Amino acid sequence: MAEQTLGSESGHRLKPRCACGIDVHAHVVPEHFPAYLGSKAPSDWPSTVAAAPVNGLCHRSVMISGKNYRTVSEKCWSVTHRLADLAAMGLQHQAISPMPELLSYWMAPSDAAQLLRYLNEQIAGMVAESNGALIGLGAVPLQDMDLAIAELRYAVETLGFAGVEIGSNVNGVPIGAPQFDPFFAACEALNAAVFVHALKPTGMDRLVGPPPLQQVLAYPTDVGLASASVITSNLVLRRPKLRIAFSHGGGTLAMLLPRLQKGWSVFPALKEQVLSAPMEQARQLFFDTLVFDPTTLAQLVRQFGASQLLVGTDYPFNFHESAPLQQLDAAALDAHTVEQLTHGNARRFLARTFTKANT
Repeated sequence: MAEQTLGSESGHRLKPRCACGIDVHAHVVPEHFPAYLGSKAPSDWPSTVAAAPVNGLCHRSVMISGKNYRTVSEKCWSVTHRLADLAAMGLQHQAISPMPELLSYWMAPSDAAQLLRYLNEQIAGMVAESNGALIGLGAVPLQDMDLAIAELRYAVETLGFAGVEIGSNVNGVPIGAPQFDPFFAACEALNAAVFVHALKPTGMDRLVGPPPLQQVLAYPTDVGLASASVITSNLVLRRPKLRIAFSHGGGTLAMLLPRLQKGWSVFPALKEQVLSAPMEQARQLFFDTLVFDPTTLAQLVRQFGASQLLVGTDYPFNFHESAPLQQLDAAALDAHTVEQLTHGNARRFLARTFTKANT
């Protein structure tokens, strides 16, 4: 098993660590998108065009509605590059899911179903090529319950995925809304993990600055509200076997949770609606470690519990955590907690037991 020697922020060398980490937050963009099968492609059907190479890597621009949404490198679709980077990051396994903008909730349901089936099969191909290192998290057209559940079943039962990635909202409706309960019931029945990623966040009109502030500030806000909606709708009480995780450390939830807990004890209407203490419900959710700060990470462990945090990197985009295990060391966590966060919790979340051949 490969080992890695990490450097700390203070410049001291840390002892070698086995490359056994599991990353639950990493994305895929295919090199090409399929031609639309209908008579006329919708305006927001994605495509890619060649872009200038950078640092020896091929790049392509993802075009949506005639605009360049993002230019990405071949690491988004190359299993060879991805596996090499995993080892360098101290990781051995990675759950891969589509770039969130590709979830396509705003498309006509039949169009989205066609696109997402292609993405899921692309992910399945990468998983097969990886010889057990990659785990699939697919996508479903949540704007249509019947189609979403059918694609969930295909992803889990046919493609062998551990679960799915969903957005923090579906066309402005938070995922805790009752209309999505049949989908979460199906996830529970199929033992499918659910990874929630920020998508088309609210509050963009309140930001002052360039477009990257969407990722920097608005994403954590939206995922915080999404996780709060799961608590205030009692989703985990209705679906106690559901495994659901939130990106970006749960965003703003850690700061909102004490206020929600206090409000629950003060306002009768809140106590009538929320059937169990918000703090208790929050500790049944999972959260990734993608907060870029060891002090914040240590606080999340105290807030949500050492059993609920999972390594997340946002690989391979520029705004990703390139040394996730170093962040765990810098947070001054005990050895058992580090082991849980490195791989133990992810095994439970993904419901995967890895053999010695691929661990």
